[in-house]
Amino acid sequence: MPIRTIIMGAAGRDFHNFNVFFRDNKEYEVVAFTATQIPNIEGRTYPAELAGDLYPNGIPIYPEEDLPRLIKELDVDQVVFAYSDVSHEYVMHKAALVNASGADFRLMGPRSTQVKSRRPVVSVCAVRTGCGKSQTTRRVSLLLRDMGYRVAVIRHPMPYGDLVKQAVQRFADYSDLDKHECTIEEREEYEPHLNNGMIVYAGVDYERILRQAEEEADIILWDGGNNDIPFYVSDLHIVVADPHRPGHESTYYPGETNARMADVFVINKVDTAEPDAVITVRENLHRLNPDALVLEAASPIFVDDPEAIRGKRVLVVEDGPTLTHGGMAYGAGYVAARRFGAAEIVDPRPFAVRSIAETYKKYPNTGPILPAMGYGKEQMKDLEETIRRADVDLVIIGTPIDLRRVITLDKPSDRVRYELQEIGQPTLEDILRAKFGK
Repeated sequence: MPIRTIIMGAAGRDFHNFNVFFRDNKEYEVVAFTATQIPNIEGRTYPAELAGDLYPNGIPIYPEEDLPRLIKELDVDQVVFAYSDVSHEYVMHKAALVNASGADFRLMGPRSTQVKSRRPVVSVCAVRTGCGKSQTTRRVSLLLRDMGYRVAVIRHPMPYGDLVKQAVQRFADYSDLDKHECTIEEREEYEPHLNNGMIVYAGVDYERILRQAEEEADIILWDGGNNDIPFYVSDLHIVVADPHRPGHESTYYPGETNARMADVFVINKVDTAEPDAVITVRENLHRLNPDALVLEAASPIFVDDPEAIRGKRVLVVEDGPTLTHGGMAYGAGYVAARRFGAAEIVDPRPFAVRSIAETYKKYPNTGPILPAMGYGKEQMKDLEETIRRADVDLVIIGTPIDLRRVITLDKPSDRVRYELQEIGQPTLEDILRAKFGK
């Protein structure tokens, strides 16, 4: 009899593990997915068009809180944990829940889940969400292009809409963002690459995505999500760490796996972190992986109009995932508000409506900052209304994209950007030229 399996996920790693390991594997029967972290992704079906011949009716997706009931009612043999950016303690609590319900608990590794490319692969991942992975990826993409390579960026999945339509997505300009009805979270990851003239791929079926990208690229650049490990076998694995959260590099799943797999560490944000925290992170990384190269970097901020902030009561909007499951209380927008003399950083929580208010309840450690949640049109409306209700002089936009492109603001606004700036040697350019220099 096939091993009856549930995959716990968040509409990303779970689908990938299914596609590459379970889809055509008659030794297993995946009877359900469960979903968490992302709003409104349960209650759907992983479609038959993507699930393969063994699943002509597709596979149902349930809320994760139904897991104990599902294990018993569906006579489940094993549960596969397949999402990221959670503490080791959290993972083991889930393992205890699964074992107590009668099933085995499984974590799948690279050998079972990574796809081999015909092109060289550079991967950029992190030990936590919000370390500065995206800006590092942008820096790597530009360096490779300057070296004469055609680069295709493949982004970790964020398929929150029609999964069949999203199976393979290619983004070459802003019109593609509209064509694929991208959420704020998707735009935050794709748009900065498009600004740099890069082609971006994403979707659901990552072997199909890879084979298409290989046709127009010399090098594949994996742009990781959360702190997940790469979906592809990497020729150079770069992992970003954050000294604002020292110790997290060895206490979060699967960030520690990334740290142990890394060829190169980037300790980011050393310009704003405490020196002792930078030393702690460096020592922890060396303990986990003494053979990896280590470089340090800053995340300097650039503000459209610094003087506009001085003396103002401001509402700061930051990247949603960084503040929620990333666990950060603030980001670049908050730093800019303090640095350039805001009279007050206004707490948005009293003005939050519906799904934004629910986000604060789910993540109570979020500071007096507004997470730019926008996993669908309704949530984008809630974000817009929350900003409209806020009694402030200025909105500081600290998100990776310009929110004014996707929602309407009724108040003056100022945008903050941040990029990666290496400090000392080696640099990323040194490392890339040593590995791929022509």
